[in-house]
Amino acid sequence: MTRSDSDPPMKNLPQKILAIGLTLLLPGCMGIPAGVEPVQDFQLDRYLGKWYEIARLDHSFERGLERVSANYSLRDNGTVRVINRGYAIDTGKLQEAEGTAGFARGRSEGYLKVSFFGPFYGSYIVFELDRVDYQYAFVAGNSTDYLWLLARTPTVDKAVLNSFIEKSRSLGFDTDNLILVRQQ
Repeated sequence: MTRSDSDPPMKNLPQKILAIGLTLLLPGCMGIPAGVEPVQDFQLDRYLGKWYEIARLDHSFERGLERVSANYSLRDNGTVRVINRGYAIDTGKLQEAEGTAGFARGRSEGYLKVSFFGPFYGSYIVFELDRVDYQYAFVAGNSTDYLWLLARTPTVDKAVLNSFIEKSRSLGFDTDNLILVRQQ
């Protein structure tokens, strides 16, 4: 095979670098923090619906939001439609993001992959769940930088919050920096 002058060796270099970079980056968004184990016997149909964010660790995509909620509904193709909503503290304006979720490994495990940006997926790991009637969930991302306490109601019993803090701290999450989300 010979190369002609019209096919310089550097022609597609930026695209190749981008493709290689994305290939290396994408798996980094998935994964499970050490010690965190997704709940088993997870039932998606019971998990669907509205959840209120009770507590979280700070991160850029929710910074400055209060009255945060997530709504999960099943799409015809079997994936989950995710609608996250919150109000900006400084303006009071509603901010909304729509995403898609699907199971990362199996339908009975609380380990999903969620995307708000095309082909970029992040881990969504339910590591504790109210098994009686799915009233609260402890959720982690791919590292100990991402942590949420979700509930079906805007508030939870102090015992649930304390259990969330204790379990999360034991798993290496920085619970001293938890944000308690104002829902009223």
